[in-house]
Order: sequence, then C-alpha cells, then structure tokens
Amino acid sequence: MIPLVHDFGGETILVFGGGPVGARKARRFARETRTVVVSPDFADRDFGDAEQVRAAPVPEEVADWVARFEPALVVAATNDTDVNDAVVAAARDAGALVNRADRSGERDAGSVVVPATVDDGDVSVAITTGGASPALSKYLRERIEAELDGAGAMAELTAEIRADLKTSDMSPTERRDAVRAVARNPSVWKALRSGDANPRREAARVIRDTQRGEI
Repeated sequence: MIPLVHDFGGETILVFGGGPVGARKARRFARETRTVVVSPDFADRDFGDAEQVRAAPVPEEVADWVARFEPALVVAATNDTDVNDAVVAAARDAGALVNRADRSGERDAGSVVVPATVDDGDVSVAITTGGASPALSKYLRERIEAELDGAGAMAELTAEIRADLKTSDMSPTERRDAVRAVARNPSVWKALRSGDANPRREAARVIRDTQRGEI
C-alpha cells in the first residue's frame, strides 16, 4: 500500500452499508464531495451531508447501483459478505476504486484504505495501519492533534514568505534556509498559536538572524 492524496472534487463516493462503519466513512467523504449511502436502515447515526438511499440490494443488483451513480470510489461496508463481494466486483468492472471495510491485511490491486486524519487548515496528517488496527490509528491521531495545532497558519505564513523572498536578492539556498528556519522556530509557532505576538514580525526577525548567521 502506497499512501497518496487523491482529489475527489466533482466525483461521487458510493457507500453500501448504513452501520457505524458506513456512517463514519460517509461523514469523512461527505466533507469533500458528493457521497451517497445505500442501506435498508440508517438508525439514528450521523452521516454528515451524505445522501441516504433506503434500499437493500441483493448481490445481483449491486452492479446496477454502481452503474447508476458512476462513483470514483465504492465502499463495501455491509454485514453481508456476498453483497460486499458483489460491491468489490462491480467497482472493479466499473473502473472505480474500492474500500472494503470488512477485511484487513492482504488486499487486491485497486483497493484503498481510508486513513485516520488530523487536519489544521491546509495541513493534513494521515495515519494508517493498512487496515490492521483502526484502534491504533485512532490513538495515534489523538496524540498528533495537539502537535499539529497552528500548522495550517504556519503553512500560510511560510507560503507568503516564500513568495516575498523570490523577489529579493537572496539566493535559492538562502531562501530555502530562511523558510526552514521560520518553520522550525519555537517563537513563531508560539505567536501563531497564542496570538500574543505578531507571527510575521517574529518570522522577519528569524530571517534576519539567519542571514547574520545567528541561527
């Protein structure tokens, strides 16, 4: 399994199964793109902004559902192995990616694992155990959340600094070293997280010190 970041903008995600796992997957995908959940029962679970279609397709009907929505990714999250088998087969025939939620370990080509993620602005950290231990992924995600605080703001700040420095007389190496110094400086992080100081002013000080060889 090779981690990749995939843009599903304008695509459809089709989830078979309205249980706790299907609901969790639907919430995650519905934040980014159109997501449809097909299930005979939705209980009181939270599916986010996903569309809910009440139906209980048998294995022979699954391919028609996939053809109807033309999804980029299909999630097999029912409690029926035969239906999940049919979902995987239909997704492959349609050229769609497939996430099978009832199996871990070895996976077929074209399979995807939905990682646990931590987001802060444009910064995302994904954690996966290859589907072997969702509990461990959740634990690691909780540990990382505090560390990631302010990372989105840091990404914005360093992007602005990179753009500004490109118009300066600094060499590419000096620009790279300056941006790295800002990204690693505790005082800049503190300013971004607390609001007690001006992050841009702190960053300018760090860059001056870098040019002087003081960092």
